[in-house]
Amino acid sequence: MNGRRIVSIMTKQSSVIRAMMRTSTAVHRFVFSASKGKFLGPNRFGGMPVLMLTTTGRKSGKQRTTMLTSPVHENGTFVVVASGGGSDSAPAWLLNLRDNPMVEVSEGGDARPMRARIVSAQERTELWPKVVAGYQGYEEYQKKTNREIPLVLLEPV
Repeated sequence: MNGRRIVSIMTKQSSVIRAMMRTSTAVHRFVFSASKGKFLGPNRFGGMPVLMLTTTGRKSGKQRTTMLTSPVHENGTFVVVASGGGSDSAPAWLLNLRDNPMVEVSEGGDARPMRARIVSAQERTELWPKVVAGYQGYEEYQKKTNREIPLVLLEPV
């Protein structure tokens, strides 16, 4: 099998994974919103809070919402993981908040403004073991990709 064929197969697989993740997020967002956070709300997925993160699209300027879990959370600050399921490309929400760090976070039906920031290399070194302790799948995601998976702090404003 030549190199172009392998790249083509990998690109198709990556597209399928992204499509599956978008569909899953849409279903989760609908259930979360319709139930006002009672289903798929705080501490409902592997003991981790489920959040709705709303960013401003970096190209469109439109509000974009995605469902995320927070394996580390304390004092109103959440850590979210830009894993994309181990994809080689960064999730769109990460790119959006890089351009505009002011976000809205809904947890259990309560929405509030927050500021997002990507953690430094030193902070990541300290937080990564806690993230993996919260959900071991993140370690597998990191093994699947060549990029270092960023961690993002969502802090109250």
